[in-house]
Amino acid sequence: MAGHRVTPAGHDTAADSSAEVISELRRRIREHWEGFSPAARSVCRALSERSAEQLVFVSAAELGAETKTSNATVVRTVQALGYSGLAELKAKLAAPIAGNSRLEQRTRRRVESTGGDLEEVWGTVLAESEERFDHLRRTFAPERYEHAVRLLLEADRTVTYGFGALTMAAEHLCQKLARMGVRSRYIRSGGFGLADDLLGIESGDVVVAFAPSRLTTDVEVLLDRTRAVGVPSILLTEDVGSQVAEEATVALHAPTTPTGLTSEPLIGMVIADVLAQCVAVADVERTVGSSHRLTTLREQLGYA
Repeated sequence: MAGHRVTPAGHDTAADSSAEVISELRRRIREHWEGFSPAARSVCRALSERSAEQLVFVSAAELGAETKTSNATVVRTVQALGYSGLAELKAKLAAPIAGNSRLEQRTRRRVESTGGDLEEVWGTVLAESEERFDHLRRTFAPERYEHAVRLLLEADRTVTYGFGALTMAAEHLCQKLARMGVRSRYIRSGGFGLADDLLGIESGDVVVAFAPSRLTTDVEVLLDRTRAVGVPSILLTEDVGSQVAEEATVALHAPTTPTGLTSEPLIGMVIADVLAQCVAVADVERTVGSSHRLTTLREQLGYA
């Protein structure tokens, strides 16, 4: 995502970008206003009256309660405005204000947004999780998943990699595949040490990378290496239309969190489960046989 920058003249480009997103939102509201129901208009008023940072942390449930409508009405209204859902709107608003210079401010806002009540925290975190999953459902592209699964099945070995916190999802997929009897390797390193692991990528591999939508040096070199060796790559990222996604063989949409209230690898791990299950059902006997051998080894170790 774009960083927060201040020009030499002191002009805040992040603020400008956020203002542009808000302006676009209000323009869409004006264009659709006449065709909206009273309930949808109430939602639009609530959206247009908030600042960018306030919208990033608001949930559909909160907007529904405030406008005396419902979660469904909020989502339908946002979709009628041309967004795939509230999660997409929040992601657009969060991108310009995600720079390190605002880290303390965003951290404070994230903590304060849930209040001090356990039930409120519970509801807020679950609401954001649901928004991310709703966004994932609406952007589901079967042909992309079919392509990814085909690459996994045709490969001699699967190599997984995750950038930053997304290493959890990469390790999760590698472990699941290994337990099914699929040859797999998880790249644990980053930076200087990453070169050694990239050297080990060879013909017959498929590389699965969990990465942010921005093009980082590590991910760029990883994808360069796959092309140099001539192996396919599967990329799980927030923006399947980004530069980094265009450099992969196939890109799968993995909505991230603009607020930090829910874990960044959450969606990646779910998609990893989907891919692993597809691989499992493609060769049931191998999966069952490997599961039996794993259980036997656990019993030998004293874990009945």
